[in-house]
Amino acid sequence: MWQPHPAGLLRLGTAMIQITSYLQRDILDDIIRRWMYGDPRPDDSETIVRLIHFNNLFLCRCLRILAESIFGKSQNDKMTFRRISCKGGLKDLLIENPPYRNDRIDSLIHEYLRRPGHYYRETPFHGVLVSRMDGEGRHYAGSYRIKRARRIAEKAARRIADHVFATIRRNADTLAEGRARRFGISRHELITSQEEMNEEFLHAEEAFLDDLRNHRPLEGQGAIVINDVGGLKIVWEDPSLDPLYETLSRGGCTIVEREEHRGRYNAVNLTVRYRPPREAIISPPVGGHVLSHFQERGWDAESINHAFAGFVDSGEESVLLEIIVSTFQELLESEIGRCMHEDRIMEQRAARPYRGHLARNIGYLLEYLFTLPEAPLPITRELPIRLWDRYLPDTFFEIMKDLFRIPSIGPLE
Repeated sequence: MWQPHPAGLLRLGTAMIQITSYLQRDILDDIIRRWMYGDPRPDDSETIVRLIHFNNLFLCRCLRILAESIFGKSQNDKMTFRRISCKGGLKDLLIENPPYRNDRIDSLIHEYLRRPGHYYRETPFHGVLVSRMDGEGRHYAGSYRIKRARRIAEKAARRIADHVFATIRRNADTLAEGRARRFGISRHELITSQEEMNEEFLHAEEAFLDDLRNHRPLEGQGAIVINDVGGLKIVWEDPSLDPLYETLSRGGCTIVEREEHRGRYNAVNLTVRYRPPREAIISPPVGGHVLSHFQERGWDAESINHAFAGFVDSGEESVLLEIIVSTFQELLESEIGRCMHEDRIMEQRAARPYRGHLARNIGYLLEYLFTLPEAPLPITRELPIRLWDRYLPDTFFEIMKDLFRIPSIGPLE
């Protein structure tokens, strides 16, 4: 049975993180915040498993319904929906029957066919391709996807680490201002060596960790919001987006943010508030891996369907989704051209300003949390990661092996 509002939500400061494509997001935020404080509860593992699996099922059905309202339903073989598990399927479909050709498109396709392994084809991708069929074959029309657990964890960890870094820097600046006052000078007149700045930063970092250890409220700048766990891509050649906006409105979407990208990457990024038809979400019986996952844990089909319906009915009225709109050529550039999505991910990882032990530990903790639902019979009585301790990557590798019941076999007798 899903219990939508468990007693005792920890309220130390403002919300830490809001994944707005999910339902029951306050509960997930509460668990993340408590785990940062090193305060797990006996039922956290079970709650996380249901939160993630039910949200992914909910989101999958939302995206399918919304995609059908945009592209049309699969009928008369004119529109097809095909699930894929790696990016190679998407890249292959893009070059299969381009809607138009020019020298740049021909060059991109030639290079892709010449050395396909250069293009991150094996990147995991939980998505569905939408194709239009005509006399020439299949044409990519769009796609939708749910962010993978590791990518959600990575993005959440990066946002939290940046948030924490800003707090530590403010505290370090406060220390510097105090030192300036002791000398009777203003802050900008203070000459500080690199060694002194490092010492002040480390002191402020340790004070922050001490707040976590002792369950003191964290200073907040408002909730960290992630809007793009569920997303769609649409190929749109019309210079005017008004017809698309009308289609989205009829499909139950309200545009809450519009961002234009111009430069190496050209597209319009929309954040939409979507009110899904709840009956259409909960009426189909739960099946596939979600059904088998809970059946392996002793649930019967009726209980699973009842719990999922309760989860959706007691959740928020709307969710936020990301919709990326671009021409075919710009989409091709983002997949096999000048601004490949995978290259941008690598650049983001390399450009992080704060990569100390605390930042790594936040990443470890959230990757563990979001991977937990995929593990066999996960039980977490004690957290394997505490933000104030230090770990090598080797340690986290062993932690994840243990989560999936992979024995560590050493070379010694």
